[in-house]
Order: sequence, then C-alpha cells, then structure tokens
Amino acid sequence: MSVLTRDEAQTRARLIDVHRYTVELDLTRGAETFDSRTVIRFSALGEPAATVDTFVEVKPAELRSVTLDGQPLDPADLDGNRLPLTGLEAGEHELRVDAAMRYSRTGEGMHRFTDPTDGEEYAYTQLFMEDVQRVFAAFDQPDLKSVFELTVTAPQGWTVLANGLSEHVGGGTWRAAPTPLISTYLVAVAAGPWHSVRTEHRGLPFGIHCRRSLAPFLDADADEILDVTRACYDRYHEKFEEPYPFDSYDQAFVPEFNAGAMENPGLVTFRDEFIYRSAVTDTERQTRAMVIAHEMAHMWFGDLVTLRWWDDIWLNESFAEYMGFQTTAEATRFTDTWTDFGVARKAWGYDADQRPSTHPVAPDPDAVPDTASAMLNFDGISYAKGASALRQLVAWLGEKDFLAGINTHIARHKFANATLADFIDSLAHNTDRDVHGWAEAWLRTTGVDTLTSTVTHDAREWTLALDRDGSRPHRVAVGVYDRDLTDTTGLVLRERYETDVPHSGEPTAPRDGGRPALIVPNDQDFTYAKIRLDEVSMETALRSLSRVPDALTRAVLWNSLRDMVRDGELEGTAYLETARAHLPAETDLALVQGVLAFATAHVAGRFLPPKLRPAALTTLTELCRDLIRRTEDGSHPGLRLTAVRGFIDVATRPDPLQEWLTEGTVPGGPELDPELRWRVLTRLAVLGAADESAIAAELERDPSATGQEGAARCRAALPDPEAKRAAWEAMFGSDDLSNYLLTATAQGFWQPEQADLVREYIPRYYQDAVALAARRGPAIADVAGRWAFPVSAVDAETLRLGEECLRDTDPIPALRRKLADQLDDLARALRVREATAS
Repeated sequence: MSVLTRDEAQTRARLIDVHRYTVELDLTRGAETFDSRTVIRFSALGEPAATVDTFVEVKPAELRSVTLDGQPLDPADLDGNRLPLTGLEAGEHELRVDAAMRYSRTGEGMHRFTDPTDGEEYAYTQLFMEDVQRVFAAFDQPDLKSVFELTVTAPQGWTVLANGLSEHVGGGTWRAAPTPLISTYLVAVAAGPWHSVRTEHRGLPFGIHCRRSLAPFLDADADEILDVTRACYDRYHEKFEEPYPFDSYDQAFVPEFNAGAMENPGLVTFRDEFIYRSAVTDTERQTRAMVIAHEMAHMWFGDLVTLRWWDDIWLNESFAEYMGFQTTAEATRFTDTWTDFGVARKAWGYDADQRPSTHPVAPDPDAVPDTASAMLNFDGISYAKGASALRQLVAWLGEKDFLAGINTHIARHKFANATLADFIDSLAHNTDRDVHGWAEAWLRTTGVDTLTSTVTHDAREWTLALDRDGSRPHRVAVGVYDRDLTDTTGLVLRERYETDVPHSGEPTAPRDGGRPALIVPNDQDFTYAKIRLDEVSMETALRSLSRVPDALTRAVLWNSLRDMVRDGELEGTAYLETARAHLPAETDLALVQGVLAFATAHVAGRFLPPKLRPAALTTLTELCRDLIRRTEDGSHPGLRLTAVRGFIDVATRPDPLQEWLTEGTVPGGPELDPELRWRVLTRLAVLGAADESAIAAELERDPSATGQEGAARCRAALPDPEAKRAAWEAMFGSDDLSNYLLTATAQGFWQPEQADLVREYIPRYYQDAVALAARRGPAIADVAGRWAFPVSAVDAETLRLGEECLRDTDPIPALRRKLADQLDDLARALRVREATAS
C-alpha cells in the first residue's frame, strides 16, 4: 500500500476541488464485509484546454465497478490503494465507486465487535489519518474538505449515529444530515443496538451512547457526563466568538477503541472503558472529564479549522490538550487538573523529549514527508509538551491576548485549513510581543531545558540565580517557603514571585529576609523544564515534601525527583524511601497515583537491579499498607482504592490476596468488583498461586469483554512453559486476536518474577514482532512495540538484539519508532543501574 506524501497532497490540492460525497454503506452483508457505494462530485482545476491526472484512494476487499462521468473504468487498474483518474478536463466531474470492504478487528477503518456478554454486534469507524479508504473511496487528505451525505443500512434493531442528525427512513436504512465542510478523516459512523441517553442543551441535541450490556453503568454516570459536557460547552462559548458549528453533539463510548477518544464533528467516539463497570477514583473521573473537554475543544480547533498537512498535528492536539485541562479546571468540579497533568501527563512529554526520536512540537514540514512519518508524531511531544508550551505562552502573553489570537485564527480560517504560520500571525495580530520569536524558540526546537538553582545569602537577605542549560526563554514563578514556627516539619509560603530566565536587565536584586528553607523554581508549573534545587532546598524537600502546602508545587518537586532518578542523580532506593515517608500523608490523589506508578513500574521494575527488587517491593507493600490503614474510617475511598490496587500489584506473598478473593472483599472494604478480582487473579497467576481452573471460573463469573481480556492476561501470566507457548502463539503465530485481546495477552506475558522462564522468547520477539507488524499494520505494530516488548529484561543482550533488529531488518515505521523508543529506555535503565552500582 502506498502512503500519501506531502508533495502528492499539495499537487492534488492544486488539481482538484472536492464538493460532495454521497456514501451508502450496507452493514447487513455478513460478519466479514460490508458494501460501500460512493459518489464523489469534484472539479478539475486549470486551463480549459488542459487535462490533469490524479488518483482516488480505496482499500476494498472487492472493487466491483467504477465509473467516471458515466464511463466505466477498469477495476483492475487499482494499484494498491490508488485508482488512477487520468485525462480530467477542467470542470465538474462525478466518480462512482462500488466496492465490498472488510471489517476490522484492529480498531482501524470499520471495526466490528461482538459483545461476549449478550452476543450483540456493533460497528463503528475510526478513519484517522488514512483509514477512510477502508470504508469508502475518497481523496484522502485533510485540505480537501467536502460535504458528506451518508446513508447506512443496518440490521433491524440497530441505531445508526453519524456526524449529522440521522433518521430512520425504513427498512433498516438511516440517513444522516449533510455535514458542513469537513476533512475525510473526520467522517464517523457508529451502528449497533446502542443504549442511549438523550437531552438538549441551548437548543442543541445531546446524546451519550454505549453497548446495551453497559447500560446500567452509563445510566449511573449519565448525569455527571452530561453535566461536564454542558459545562464545557458553555465555557467554550464564553471563550470562542464562533458558535458551535455542527447540528448535534453525540458522544459514543465504543469497544476496542485504540485511542482515548476521537474528535469526529458531532459524533465523538470514546473508548468504552470510560463507562466504569467497577469503582474508580476521582482522579479517573477527572480524566474522563478532561477528555470530554479535550474533544469538544477540537470542534473548533481541528474540525472547524483543520491543519493543512500533518506536520501541524500539534495545532490540533496541543491546543486541545491545553484547553482540556484548563477548561475542566474552570468549568467543572475538578479544579486541580494541572496537578494531574504535572505529575502524570507531563512526564510523558519529558520522557519523549529525551529520546533520539524527539522532534520539535512543530516539526519542519520536510520532516513529515508522508502519512507514515506523520503517524509517529502522535506522542508526548505533540500532546504534553505542546500543551506545556501553550501554558507557558499564556503565562508570557496573557490569557486575554491569547484568546483574542485564537478567535482571530478561527474567524480567518473557519471551515478551511491553516498552518503554523497562520496561527502565529493570528496571535501576533493581537499583541505587541514577539510571538514569532517565541514560536521559533519553543515550537521549532527539541529537548528539555534544565533550570538549576544557586542561592547566596547572609543573615538579612538572599539571592536566587537560575542557571539555564538549554535555549528557551522561560517565565517562571518562584515559591519561597519557611519552616512553620508551630510545627518544625511543616512549611509555609513566604512569597511567590515571577522572574524571567534568562534574566534580563539589571543584576538580580537580593530579596529581604533570612535564607528560606525551600526555594522552588517553576512553582505552579507554568513552564516546561527540568528543575534542580539548591542543596538546602533539596534536603528540605526530601524531609518535608508532604508538608508543602500546595499540591501543584508538590507535583513540581516530585517531578524533579523523578527526573533525577532517570538521570542517575538520585538512587532509586532514595526515591522509594521518600515515597514511603511522604505518600501516607499526601492529600492529593493524583500525586499518590503518579508517584506509586513510577515507583512500581520504573524504579522497582527497571531501574533497580534484580537483587534489590524484593526489598523495593517490601517498601512499596508497607507504603500501601500504611495508606490502607489511614483510610479505614472510609473518608478517602479513592485513596483507599489506589492503595489496594498498589498493594495487589507489588504483593510477594499470595496468602492475603487469596483471602481477599475468597471473601470477595478487602477487610474494611472495598468489596472486590470485577476490576479488582481480575487484578488479584493476575497477580496470583504471576506468583504461581492460580491455575486454569481458577481463571475459567472467574471468566464464567464475568464473561464480559473486560473479563475476556482479564482471562487472556492471567493465562499469559501463568509461570508455566505451556502457558507461555500458548500465549506466544496467540500473539505472533495467529492473527485472530483483536487489538484489545492482543494487548491483554502481551501485558501478562513478561513478568520480572519469571525472567528465566521467558528468556528464550527475547530473541524471538524481534523477529516475530517485525513479521506481525508487517502483516497486521500500524495499530497492531503499536501494540507489539508498546506492550509485547520484553520490558522486564533489562540487560545488555536484550539491547544488543534490539539494535541488531533495527539495523538488519526493516520494521514498518510504526514498529521501528516503538522499538527505538523502547531500546533507548532500556539503555537508560542500564545506565541508571550502573550509576546505582557505583
């Protein structure tokens, strides 16, 4: 299959203008294929006497017929995914394509799913980047916007959702209202026996939808989901001068979805894990609210105004990421979103930006020559770093001027396409600041700056110097903290002031007062940089971190410790001891979750040598036990749930877990819901305290899709050679597993406790992953590189084999990028271990 190049897209955009698609889909043709009939009305541009040659994309199971202006074309002319259209005279044309298309089990194109709970079937589209071709013929690039008219024939009892309001016109046929001008990748259909909750807000139809088997869980959360949706909708209408541009707002929670969500105009699709079958923490509910806000921001920035080519994907994702966190904090009960961003999401950006695969937030167009390379940029740079850059921009520019620039941009480019240059020009139109210079420094560069504190002082005054290792200008707040006179372990804020780095103008003036106990650069986390504290502040942080009065400041400090561990400047054991000392007193749930996750997966799982892992797990077990004891009064159910999950994940003895599973509850609560039961059983499987009969019994108790995934994870985790062989064959020897079942199997396979058992599979992994990715494409390549990689095998031989694979084989781009990142992380873990040993 040919990928579309930027040069080809630019050429085609000069040759044609697309007016309207009329698409008819028939989903009643069986479980393997569906029928797709498309009429495309377009114009060829140019001089009257000239003709142009171009192509249309389609990936059919069978291409039945093609006609251009009433004249048949030979379906055999289809070359991969391209059908040539030659000799086009200037003027109007009509292309008709009749094809059978394959359903997907990888979350790409038209994904079909059978719910194991009740046998009901569902189909939905995910057309991002270049997968519209899997559903209907199209000129598939973002700057050839068009009107889309969809008609879908579905089995009786199904409801069909689409970008526009849809109505049932009889015989199982549904017709959706024509869209405004949108890009091909934003077309959406979701069909099945949905359970729906509908309402209206400010005259606009709202709907939320899920599988029937999830109906009780959607109903339980419908008020919260709709309240968040209404609040974000209203807040965006305060921020944006242009009103919401589509005729309805549906949110469909769909099965086996690869992303968190997709911003299809009028029909946002979410992974249906956001419909909670089991207890969750308030931080997880906050994440769902943030994703709702993120996707709604796309309605203006991404859908109404769309990138011209994929080098500007950050314009979509960084903006929506920033707006998602900011608007959730402003408009909903979840007011501390930036703490979660700081301790969890931002780390994704920091990690990505220190790998060889890093790239500018806004890469040079030549660095994104085709769609395959563009897909690689959906990472922590385009999301987390980009959002951090925009947060710094707002701090430097001011929110009023920032929003004025956004509204200028939307007004100039609505229902059209725009570039980075257009965006910066719109911002510059509303300020005297050098926005172009800021963009060059922040959006066109790579890497993480480091800000290091040096403090000089005497009895009456002190001075902070911030040394910058890097190239970007930073506007930061500095938090100054003193010991609490009534509690020597406590800290109180003396002052918070702003400064620029590098400092300009006169030398930094001393500040009055004695030497503070703690000085925190980037207090409130407005910039994107590593922070290194001065020696006294570092000592204070290690001793009194949980007593810092502001959660966002604590996030900055935890991030600094995390960076130091990753850079070999702080021993992993010291990080664990700090967590052991301070998490039991921590009041912010996002911080507890983020620190526990890093301590478990990275410090105990990779950075410490095997001989220190048992002691690390013991420390983490004691930490979680302290949190469980602290929450016995029921006042912090989310914290208790987090502690129970953490305890399960690091347990080294099966007895307490077996007792919980038998009793169906943790003493003092919570009861073991399906998520906790599968979590316990997975850990018991790893420890050799569960077998196939226990897994089968649990699956009979919970035969849902989540139960199927839990069983696959448990079976792969069994410390038994035959179980490992079966799991490997399911992952790499067959293409039967869906994207989610492949992920679950991979998650269970590699366990640090089973290093000797799985050692023989390490060299096989590289060969088999390359072949799997080539057969099944980018979505499965992502799973193979992210979840099936032998992450627990931290040794030089695993690294050598991986480097040999990249050098001597030819993985598809999606897998090559994942392997390169995994190997860089592996090399870092080896360096950290070496530093620890020395």
